[in-house]
Amino acid sequence: MFDFHTHFLPSEVLLWLKENKNAVHAVWERKSPEKAPFLTVNGKWGFELKETFFKEDLFLHAQTNAGITHSLVSPVPQLFLYDLAEEITDEMAGVYNRALSNWIKKESRRLSGLGTIPLNSPVKACGRLREAMALGLKGAIIGPGASDMLLSDEAFTPFWEEADRQEAVIFIHPLLSEDPRLRRKMMPNLIGVPWETTVCAADLLLSGLIDRFPNVKILLAHGGGFLPYQIGRLDKGYQKWPNVSSSITAPPSDYLRRFWYDTVLWHGESAAYLQKLAGKDRVVPGSDYPFDLCQWPPANIGREGAEALLGMKIEA
Repeated sequence: MFDFHTHFLPSEVLLWLKENKNAVHAVWERKSPEKAPFLTVNGKWGFELKETFFKEDLFLHAQTNAGITHSLVSPVPQLFLYDLAEEITDEMAGVYNRALSNWIKKESRRLSGLGTIPLNSPVKACGRLREAMALGLKGAIIGPGASDMLLSDEAFTPFWEEADRQEAVIFIHPLLSEDPRLRRKMMPNLIGVPWETTVCAADLLLSGLIDRFPNVKILLAHGGGFLPYQIGRLDKGYQKWPNVSSSITAPPSDYLRRFWYDTVLWHGESAAYLQKLAGKDRVVPGSDYPFDLCQWPPANIGREGAEALLGMKIEA
């Protein structure tokens, strides 16, 4: 069994956060005796900092107990830091990537990894992506945009050019939607998170970026948001409206098979439908462990997709 959507926070990164807590506005707050402290950076999206986030032995023990033989580990999205000065974001990315690389090299049979990059500076992002790949990481996890720009905006072209040269895995992980209509019943997480992925993925698809940079392996979190399940609507728009079809060379449904998707859907029939729609070699198992809203253990499907994404056979 594999897990291709899981997060870890190395002790070196925690130390960096404590040393730079004023610059990044890091706050540790214990909300109840039963829970670990919550970590919030720059007033955004706090999360419970469970020991499984940062203790290597506990993380690996949990993976073993769940029957997981190989994990693709990513940084936590709360530490993208895109809304801070680019120098801070870049420094954090360097610390994070080196720490993950060192751990993965020690546990190469059980782990692969993705880095983080300063997406708020596309030029610096290129350098950090090159460094991450040189360190043995498979690519990077990124948010659905930065500075109110979508990932298809021209400012990000240097980043996509570099990702294409490197044949990198780019894992697009949403952040909480700030739509004021969602401020109740945990809806920023429940529907805002998949909505952000939907907007990002639809924009990448319709922009023609996938054709321009065919060597990038784009992995979409949470089953691709709502995109796969409304693809017929995009196909109809492709038939009816020239400004929908002008930048792409085939119906949107054909492009679904150009992304990869994780199985964090909590619904077996949805995961099966996704495999049927996109292909078994385009779906990878994922859990979102160790966040509260994780599918644990991950669905035991997606080996073909996992090996296709990494371009390698993975030991069982």
